[in-house]
Amino acid sequence: MLGREVCAMRPIIEIASKLGIPEERLELYGRYKAKIDYQPLLSEKKGRLIMVTAMTPTPAGEGKTTTAIGLADAMNRLGKKVCVTLREPSLGPVFGIKGGATGGGKAMVVPREEINLHFTGDIHAVTSAHNLLAAMVDNRVHFDGPTGLLDGRTVTWKRVLDMNDRSLRQVIIGLDETFQTFARETGFDITAASEIMAILCLSADLKDLKRRVGNVLIGFSVDGKPVFARDIKADGAMTALLKDAIKPNLVQTLEGTPAIIHGGPFANIAHGTNSVVATGLALSLADYVVTETGFASDLGAEKFFDIVVRTGQVPPPAATVLVSTLRALKYHGGMKLDELSKENPQAVEAGFDNLRKHIENMKIFGTPFVVVLNLFPADHATEIDTWIKLVREEGARYALSDVYNKGGEGGLELAEAVMKAIDEDKNNFNFLYPLDIPIAQKVETIARKIYGADGIKIEPTAKKKMELYEKIGFGQTPVCVAKTQSSLSDDSKKLGRPRGWTLTVTNASLSAGAGFVVLLCGDIMTMPGLPKSPQAEKIDVDDEGKIIGMI
Repeated sequence: MLGREVCAMRPIIEIASKLGIPEERLELYGRYKAKIDYQPLLSEKKGRLIMVTAMTPTPAGEGKTTTAIGLADAMNRLGKKVCVTLREPSLGPVFGIKGGATGGGKAMVVPREEINLHFTGDIHAVTSAHNLLAAMVDNRVHFDGPTGLLDGRTVTWKRVLDMNDRSLRQVIIGLDETFQTFARETGFDITAASEIMAILCLSADLKDLKRRVGNVLIGFSVDGKPVFARDIKADGAMTALLKDAIKPNLVQTLEGTPAIIHGGPFANIAHGTNSVVATGLALSLADYVVTETGFASDLGAEKFFDIVVRTGQVPPPAATVLVSTLRALKYHGGMKLDELSKENPQAVEAGFDNLRKHIENMKIFGTPFVVVLNLFPADHATEIDTWIKLVREEGARYALSDVYNKGGEGGLELAEAVMKAIDEDKNNFNFLYPLDIPIAQKVETIARKIYGADGIKIEPTAKKKMELYEKIGFGQTPVCVAKTQSSLSDDSKKLGRPRGWTLTVTNASLSAGAGFVVLLCGDIMTMPGLPKSPQAEKIDVDDEGKIIGMI
C-alpha cells in the first residue's frame, strides 16, 4: 500500500463504501460526485478531528488545502479510516487570483473542474435564497409604504453574487417610477460573505436551518423594533431553495481517499469553515477527519474555535496542523516576491516572528499541534535547517511535508507526527472569551491575544451598532472579525509580526440567524474585486470541450 501510485478516479459508489455509506443514501451527480442523505448515517461514534491552519498567507501561496488533502492521503496509506472535509470553491477567487481551490500536484480532490465551477449547485442555491429575501424585503416596502411593518430607511439586507465585482459594492435601487416609496443606496456582497452561507454551514439539520433563516435581521420597524425574515414569511421559501444544498457532497482525492466538500464561507469576511453537517457526518463514519480553516490562525482557526465549536455540532480538534513555507517566511522577512527562490536563511529567521505568533496562538487555545514545513522545489537545505532550529526553540512538534510532489507518501512524516500529538500530548482546549462579556471586550480580547495589538479603536458608526445589538438582545453571541488576511494586523502592508498598533473597528453588522456579530476592521471589503490580470483570462475550453487553464 505504501508504494501505491496515484490512480484514476473511481466510481463514487466505491468511494462511499469506504465510509460505509450504502448506495441508497447517495444522490448521484454523474459517476464521480454525489450528495449524501446524511441524517440516517449520523451516530454517537465520533472520530478524531484534525484541523489544518497556517501562518499569515502571502502571494506565493502556502498550500494549506494541499497539505490537508495530502495528510488525509498519508493517513489512508497508513491504513487509517480517514476522510477529509473541505469548503466549496467560490467562483470569485477561481476566476480572480487562485484559478482553483482543490489542492495541487499529487494532493488534489477530483473532479477538479466540476468542483471549482458549479459543482452540485450549493452556492447557487445560497445566492438564490439570499436574493429571494432581498426581493421580498423590497416588495414589502413597495406595497406597505413608509408606515408598514418595515421602515424602508432601515433595511440592512443587501444582495449577493458569487463573483468578484467591485462595481457592485454600492448601488442605487428603486429608481423605477413605479416603486411606491423611494430610491435607496444598497450594494452587493460576494456569496461567500452571505449570512445564508454561514447559516448553511452552521445548521445542524433542515429544521435548524429554517429556524436560523427565520432569524435573519432585515431591518427595523418605524418604532425601532427589529424585523426578521420570518416576519415577512420569507423563511419557508428560502428553506425550500436550500433543501438540497444542506446535504453534503462526496468526492475523492487523487488517491481515492473520501472527501466531503460542503459550504464555502471565506475566513477574512466570514467564519471560514465547511459545514458542521459535513464534519459531523465524517466524524460518524471515519476514525480520523481532516478539516481545513481559511487563511491563518488569526482568522480561520480562531473562528473555528470560538464560533464553530460553540455550536456543539463539532468537537474541539484532537490536534491542529500549522502550515508554513520557507517562501512565506522569507516574504515576511523582507524579500520581494520575485526573489523568493534565492537562498537566504537570514530572511527565514527574520520572517519567523510571524510563524512564532501563530505558534503562540495554538498554545493559547490549548489543543495539541504540529508545525509543518510544506516543501517547494526551490527550498534550500540551509533554510530547512534554520526552520528546524527555530521551531525546536519554540518547543513545538514539527514535520516536513512534500505532498504536492509525492502525494500521500510525502505526508507520512506529518501523519505520524499528528497521531503522536493526539496520543501523547495533553488537550486543554479553551475558548478565547466567554459569551457574557460586551461585544467590544470580545473583539479587544481577540485583538490583543491573537493579533498582538496594543488595543482597539471603535469608530462611531460601529460603536452605535454594537450598542444597538446589545440592546435588542444579541450581546451574548460570538464575534466574527472581518479583516485582511495578509497581515496579523488590519493593515495588509504590515508583514511579519506587527507591534505597537491598534485594531480599528470601522463597522458592524448583526448575523442573528448565523448567531454572531460581524465586526469590520480596517478597509476590508465584503465584495472583492478582480486583479489587473485575472485568472479568468487564462481559463478556456478546447475543441473537445475540456476546460483548460485552471490551476
